[in-house]
Amino acid sequence: MTTTVGTTVGDVIATLEAAYPPELAESWDAVGLICGDPAAEAKRVAFALDCTQQVAEDAVALGADLLVVHHPLLLRGVTSVAANTPKGKVIHTLVTGGCALFAAHTNADSARPGVSDKLAELVGIVPGRPIKIVDKHARDLWGVHIPPNDVERVMSSLFAVGAGQIGNYTECAFSWEGRGGFTPQQGADPTDGKVGEHYSAAETRVQFVAPSRLRSRLVTALREAHPYEEPAFDITAMESDVNPETATGLGRVGELPEAMTLREFTQQVADALPATAWGVRAAGDPDRMVKKVAVSSGSGDSFLGDAAKLGVDVYVTSDLRHHPVDEHLRAGGPAVIDTAHWASEFPWTTQAEGIVSNSHESVDTHIITRRTDPWTISAHPAQTD
Repeated sequence: MTTTVGTTVGDVIATLEAAYPPELAESWDAVGLICGDPAAEAKRVAFALDCTQQVAEDAVALGADLLVVHHPLLLRGVTSVAANTPKGKVIHTLVTGGCALFAAHTNADSARPGVSDKLAELVGIVPGRPIKIVDKHARDLWGVHIPPNDVERVMSSLFAVGAGQIGNYTECAFSWEGRGGFTPQQGADPTDGKVGEHYSAAETRVQFVAPSRLRSRLVTALREAHPYEEPAFDITAMESDVNPETATGLGRVGELPEAMTLREFTQQVADALPATAWGVRAAGDPDRMVKKVAVSSGSGDSFLGDAAKLGVDVYVTSDLRHHPVDEHLRAGGPAVIDTAHWASEFPWTTQAEGIVSNSHESVDTHIITRRTDPWTISAHPAQTD
């Protein structure tokens, strides 16, 4: 007798990955299923921003078969998930409680709609173009110089990673013969030639295209397969033909219906986001009029320069630091609003929950509202007469 399983963990993950394609994730990210069995039945799915120990316990207490979070639990490498380690304890709580764990991180940031779309709507703008476009179809043009006898071996390694695919064709490349030369300096360990003597030999230049998202993996594969200590290669990003206004990517830009002062807009942001002890703070002239707004959920000081180039009046993000903001303002950049990281991203859970509940009627969904912002106190000097 066979038991029929309804909606599985894998079915829910497929729905989430259709909305938040994994290929949109940044190269350093770790998205997807963290623990659990994709074939297990998913009757109840819980949503949270972080998988802290308390959140894991909440999910198990709810009877959740899957916990969906934004921040990956194992983003930074660990050598153990023993139950007496903080992350290991979380994993053991979930596994013994029959709850799988799935993360949609920078892929959910870049997707449309994504995390920053929700933030944009909350602060009062219609989300337009990204601050940084992330095109899942973006490609690089590579040029690699290889000794003739090693061309087939090196290219096989690169093709295995995903280089050279154009439409329905694989292993696409163009090559021509030439000569390469170099002079090894002290400390070099050349495959060919001697330290201090110029060396010249036949080389083959091979050109091919590859998805930009594979760049770091291809560099690693090239260095491992190439016979030279320092292989010669170049990478050129190919022009994208995507419409910036509808492109996927990090952050969003839009305009307020009416201009208002920075002071008024800061209060509007504070009123719109979940409350935290941190609150909301701003840098810039409080009476400055603002209308064009950029937002980036989570830590966003790396986009200060990009926001300035887009000509916005104010940039809303989180986790801002003293020196980058000071230098940004002294360079004439837009005003900046700094929110708590948790507050700028937690509203995304309603978006993710809606995606699952609309696609799987048999699945019960639940948002864990526990505040996982680590800051618990905000103090100011007592007023004196």
